[in-house]
Amino acid sequence: MGYLLDANIFIRAKNEHYGFDFCPAFWDWVIEANAAGRVFSVEKVGDELQGQSDELSVWAAKLGDGFFLPPDEPLLPALAKVSDWVKAHGYEPAAIDTFFKKADYYLVAHALAHGHAVVTNEVPSGSLRKVKIPEPCIGLGVKCMAPHEMLRRERARFVLGPTP
Repeated sequence: MGYLLDANIFIRAKNEHYGFDFCPAFWDWVIEANAAGRVFSVEKVGDELQGQSDELSVWAAKLGDGFFLPPDEPLLPALAKVSDWVKAHGYEPAAIDTFFKKADYYLVAHALAHGHAVVTNEVPSGSLRKVKIPEPCIGLGVKCMAPHEMLRRERARFVLGPTP
């Protein structure tokens, strides 16, 4: 099983727990886990990150095509399944429209199509005003987890060493 990371994983990591300036090991681990075929994201997330014009957008731009997966043929039926699920669960029209325009839609569908787990900081809200990633994941049987769960499963270790 691979992991697909939501944009909020990168944004919150940069702004909170794993800043580039004090926890470079997190960012190195992400690159190494991608090279090992375990951690990815989708092209739409890459577009969101690269549109920020900050240190994170520069980092994301260097990752290349092997990290941000493009749409592929198995994605098409998965997009339809995610769309049907969202439309059938009583979300407000504005919530549905917003979900379909964001990377979240493609992230869930790509995970469904390829058997990956989605890694996000979002939690179910129970509100019909916004589609949160875990809701269609749960409804469609897609594994969804917080970043700390992925890091524990992968036995990531960020150990202090000599200061460069």
